[in-house]
Amino acid sequence: MASELATAPPPVRPRGRVERGGKRRLSYPMILLIIAGGLLLLSLVRAITDTGSLTDTRQWGSALGLAVPIGLAGLGGLWAERAGVINIGLEGMMMLGLFAAGWIGWQYGPWAAVLAGIIGGLLGGLVHAVATVTFGVDHIVSGVAINILALGVVQFLAKLWFGEGAAAQAGGNDKQSPRMDEMPTFTVPGISDALRSIADQGWFLVSDTAGILGAAVTNVSWITLLAILLFVGTWWVLWKTPFGLRLRSCGENPVAGESLGVNVYLYKYIAVAVSGGLAGLGGAYLAVFIRMYQDGQTGGRGYLGLATMIFGNWRPGGVAMGAGLFGFMDALQIRGGGPTVHGMLLLFAIALAGLAVHQFIRNKRVAGTVSGVLAVLLFLWYSATDTMPLELVTASPYITTLLVLALFSQHLRVPAAIGRSYRRGQGT
Repeated sequence: MASELATAPPPVRPRGRVERGGKRRLSYPMILLIIAGGLLLLSLVRAITDTGSLTDTRQWGSALGLAVPIGLAGLGGLWAERAGVINIGLEGMMMLGLFAAGWIGWQYGPWAAVLAGIIGGLLGGLVHAVATVTFGVDHIVSGVAINILALGVVQFLAKLWFGEGAAAQAGGNDKQSPRMDEMPTFTVPGISDALRSIADQGWFLVSDTAGILGAAVTNVSWITLLAILLFVGTWWVLWKTPFGLRLRSCGENPVAGESLGVNVYLYKYIAVAVSGGLAGLGGAYLAVFIRMYQDGQTGGRGYLGLATMIFGNWRPGGVAMGAGLFGFMDALQIRGGGPTVHGMLLLFAIALAGLAVHQFIRNKRVAGTVSGVLAVLLFLWYSATDTMPLELVTASPYITTLLVLALFSQHLRVPAAIGRSYRRGQGT
């Protein structure tokens, strides 16, 4: 027996990284291949439908801008839920950040508005942390309460502070704050003009890629750059540092973390406070974008942020991809993209057909059949119509959210201890 073990060949390890439970994570070459396939698909659909806005720099610039508040909310949810705290209150924290930014911004400028928005959202996060971590309130109940409370608070304070006195004289009223100064944007000289010139040539794939890349170097907000740095910083802090390992242990097994000396309460407080600050920054972005606080401006983006977090499997890269998708669909309906949304039917049909083939290859026949049927229905819808009703165009971001969550919900790994009430010493 010993001689057999000695002469046996070593076990073959699968290439790529494998997550707990045997699920293989995507390697970086595979991610690049998926991105290249997505660009090719966009170019193909653009050529078939003759819908130039699919790869237009202005369309993608709007999509990038609209993805920022959704992505920041999703990133905030990631921080809280990686520490084991469900944060349904992201929408309310965005409202607090939006209001604080509008209040401070018209008096001290856009950068002060950004700081005020972060503080406003952070205060909402601390309220959620006190309720859930200290007092053990059900996380869903606390989050819903914060959303309701934040809506009432900002509407009451708007009447009190913007509808009277100096604010009213400066253009404020019960529904909005006075306008703040505009935050300048930046354009990368040379590169922006070169990409625009290539995009205008109409070359298949090359011009489409140039049009999309042009959105990243033309009239970009400084807050967008800050958001990108926060995504990279979150990945590094949570996955590459001892602090991040301790924080994530609170969402996986807080009892084991406590036995190793982790102050679970402290890490949960930090995570939820950061979560609120990021959501508040998303609200501040909206205020700076339109240069004022406006009632209802968040428009459910906190809930879309939750959807991006789930779609992204509680990872920063996935959250960024989900935010980009929902931001693109949001930009379509804001820019009145009825023909473009109609062209998206063909794009989704082709993508679902490819997904169906992939699922059949992996012997997931039920899922493959569902994806195939959806692909056929979308293709028939596209073939039988020339445009989309305005109501469906307006609802397209939310319909996309439901479809994406329905298709990808089977591939998620939720933090093991998420939503569970924890008390110090409960494992002894």
